[in-house]
Amino acid sequence: MHVVWTLPEGDSDYSSRWAIVKKELTKHLRSLVDTNPASTSSRVRHRDGAVWQRRFWEHQIRDEPDYRTHLDYIHFNPVKHGFAANPKDWQYSSFRKLVALGAYEEEWGSDGNVRFPQAIGGE
Repeated sequence: MHVVWTLPEGDSDYSSRWAIVKKELTKHLRSLVDTNPASTSSRVRHRDGAVWQRRFWEHQIRDEPDYRTHLDYIHFNPVKHGFAANPKDWQYSSFRKLVALGAYEEEWGSDGNVRFPQAIGGE
C-alpha cells in the first residue's frame, strides 16, 4: 500500500500513525477472513501476520516536482507489478479522480514508458 499523507502542523509521528492503521485494518480483516498464514519460523519470531510486510519506507515530500514523482510512482506501481495493464485500470487508485481533476491525462502510463529516479521504488 502506498499513501501520501499530510500530517497536522507540528506532528511528524508517522510511525505511530501507520502502526494504528495496520493494527485496526488487521483487526477488521480478521473478522472477515482467516489471516493466519502457514507460519514460518521468521514470522513466528517477529510476530508477523499475513497482511503487512515487516518494514515500511517513508519520505518527506520536498517540493512540487518531488510530490509529482511520488504520485506517478504510486499510480504506476500496479502496472509495474502486473495487477493492471494501465494506471486507469487499477480500481483502488486515486488515478481516475486525478484524471477528472485534470492532473493526469487518462492514457498516462499506458505505453509502459515510465521511468523513476533510482532512489524511488527500490522495493
